[in-house]
Amino acid sequence: MEYVSTLSENDIKVSSVAGEQFQRLISDVEDDDIEAIRIYVAGGGCSGMTYGMTFTDRRSDYDRVYEGDGYRVYVDAVALNYLRGAEIDFVTRDTGSTFVFNNVFQATGGAGTCGACGMAGGGGCG
Repeated sequence: MEYVSTLSENDIKVSSVAGEQFQRLISDVEDDDIEAIRIYVAGGGCSGMTYGMTFTDRRSDYDRVYEGDGYRVYVDAVALNYLRGAEIDFVTRDTGSTFVFNNVFQATGGAGTCGACGMAGGGGCG
């Protein structure tokens, strides 16, 4: 079985607005060693996983690559298990502009809420 190193729209989706922001961020970086945006997943307690992004200057053997117009996104195999089927979007709200991960719980079967208290999004139980 061959390891597929590219990501498709079936793996993750990047909205056109998010893609434009990725392209802008990469073009604004002054460090020539930066080659992509890395999406990562970290444990988040009872509220679920935490999703984030950072710049990266290298690709690991286990990264899958999403090629956008003027940017690349790297996602390692573990993070992809939690992101498969998600859409990355960029939204502007009263509190500011930010990237959001939509439908991230679709892939893992979670509800996005705390099982003990039913609260959504962060802060923990209690």
